[in-house]
Amino acid sequence: MCGIAGVVDPRVPAGSREETVRRMCNAMIHRGPDDAGLASFGATSIGMRRLAIFDPLNGHQPMVTADGSHALVFNGAIYNYKALQRELEASGWSFRTRCDTEVLLAALVHWGEAALPRLRGMFAFAFWDGVHQTLLLARDPFGIKPLYFSMESGRLAFASEVAALIGSGAAAADIDPVSVADYLGWLAVPAPRTIYKGISSLEPGQILRHGPEGTQLSTYWTLASLATASAPCATRQDFTRELRLQLDDTIRHHLLADVPVGAFLSGGLDSAVIVGLMSRLSSSALQTFSIGFEEDGYSEADEAESTAHHFGAVHHTRILTGDEVARDLGTILSSCDQPTGDGVNTFYVSQTANLGGVKVALSGLGGDELFGGYPSFQRLPSLARQVALFGRLPRSVRSFAARVLSGGGTGARKLADILRLAREPHEVAALQRRVFSQERMGSVLHPDAACRVAQAGAFHPQLDNLRTQVTSRDLFQISSAWELRTYMADVLLRDSDVMSMRHSLELRVPFVDVPLATWLWRQKSEFKFTPRAPKRALVDATADILPPGLSARKKRGFTLPFPIWMRRDLRPFLEETFSTQSLGKSGFFAPGPIRSQWSQFLDYGDNREWSRIWSLAVLVDFVNRKVPAPAA
Repeated sequence: MCGIAGVVDPRVPAGSREETVRRMCNAMIHRGPDDAGLASFGATSIGMRRLAIFDPLNGHQPMVTADGSHALVFNGAIYNYKALQRELEASGWSFRTRCDTEVLLAALVHWGEAALPRLRGMFAFAFWDGVHQTLLLARDPFGIKPLYFSMESGRLAFASEVAALIGSGAAAADIDPVSVADYLGWLAVPAPRTIYKGISSLEPGQILRHGPEGTQLSTYWTLASLATASAPCATRQDFTRELRLQLDDTIRHHLLADVPVGAFLSGGLDSAVIVGLMSRLSSSALQTFSIGFEEDGYSEADEAESTAHHFGAVHHTRILTGDEVARDLGTILSSCDQPTGDGVNTFYVSQTANLGGVKVALSGLGGDELFGGYPSFQRLPSLARQVALFGRLPRSVRSFAARVLSGGGTGARKLADILRLAREPHEVAALQRRVFSQERMGSVLHPDAACRVAQAGAFHPQLDNLRTQVTSRDLFQISSAWELRTYMADVLLRDSDVMSMRHSLELRVPFVDVPLATWLWRQKSEFKFTPRAPKRALVDATADILPPGLSARKKRGFTLPFPIWMRRDLRPFLEETFSTQSLGKSGFFAPGPIRSQWSQFLDYGDNREWSRIWSLAVLVDFVNRKVPAPAA
């Protein structure tokens, strides 16, 4: 795991480029405290900060071939590197290290871009091909590892963090009004946009080529790549047996490391499955980590302790208080190079794991997306039927019903938007994750800003892509695709990377594994998902190892006590953020409506509104920190 950066600019000398790259790397020391490297090749300068996981004493980057013709900086982990190494050795390659970086470099030289579908892992890398004078940037299929870039006047700059690009002077901190609207809509700015004009995110499964013929973006992997011609399992029994083999295989690969490996553990099913399977493959007691709370109804600390005891793990629980979060809030928010309404839990559990002595931790992220753990999976069939029926009603009746629903609570207003705007399942799925409706978004933005973001549509920017990639009418598959490509990729994976790397921790997500997802994608949905018993497939496949009673626990989701803390410990921050002066600083926001919504929340309105209020506060604070102070 590393932070990587680079600049391609034929107009400036190598020394100037290298100084820019050095500044970017220095801004990412937390991503790689173990080693640093920098090198130039023609008009290209690349650098890295390394968190050493495989062969810690070797593996220095940039890694260069023996003849000096190719070079690589790489962030991530290739779990099948040993199998690839054997293939390459059979073709005449020899290796000096036991590091996945050297294997990846050889694979790219040997197979070119055809190496990408062979890789099993998480990665973002920059590969210099001196033969063709071309730089290749690539990101893993699901977008586990990030990579950002900026193109300006013929200069390409890239880095693992947006903040590194800005802090080095390689890109400007110019807030994009359309991205502000995107954030309000989806809790994050969906790739390829970022919160800044002129800085883009490489999308999952995408590559960028930069060379004598210019710059080209292309996609080597999409969700359509999951479709195979292989026959699905014929019976549920066969499915359950094969699923267990697939799960064992992914855990075995994700355990590979030359440093201590632990796991995040909540009180739920997904992390229990991960820890249970790890415990059967580990020769020593596992280190597991969780956070809990003093507030009733939120903490899963007791359940996590019980699960850890069942598996014989050495468990570490950190009880988190609102006062502690309030004290740390400046550090947490400044850790984010883009605004996010999520990630606080990952910040603390990653810190706890780091203090516990592990450099790698496994997480259950991805289980809900693949096995139907979110309410969206259960709601989509009903909503799709309602949309179809609603469309057949007279226009006057539809208008009246929408007005009535719009005057109701949070759920009613969302239903009104879906019935009014959606016409088919993909559109329903797109709107299910919307945070601020278009109408409400317009109300919290200053009129001038609202006019500038009028181009932002009601639907998610990925709508056309996902319609093309997922042509099945299978509603479970449609839901899974939307959760994988939007909320997981743009919120969960991005925030998990930022917060874990802030504490120099490599976070691995075994469920987000291409071989596992490919196998699951071709299985019958009735085997993967049972509406009355969500994630039954996962329970059945691991029933022999799970603690008694775990499968019967009600899913609560890993939610912090924000509704309580926002009215108490975090209230001073929110009062300051929502002050008239603060809201007027950037010119983006409408103070009156925002202060009204904050007041309604304080008066014990709908607790489900906390995420909208918090997300808005994070955005205001983030934008204000990027606005220049007025001249004295």
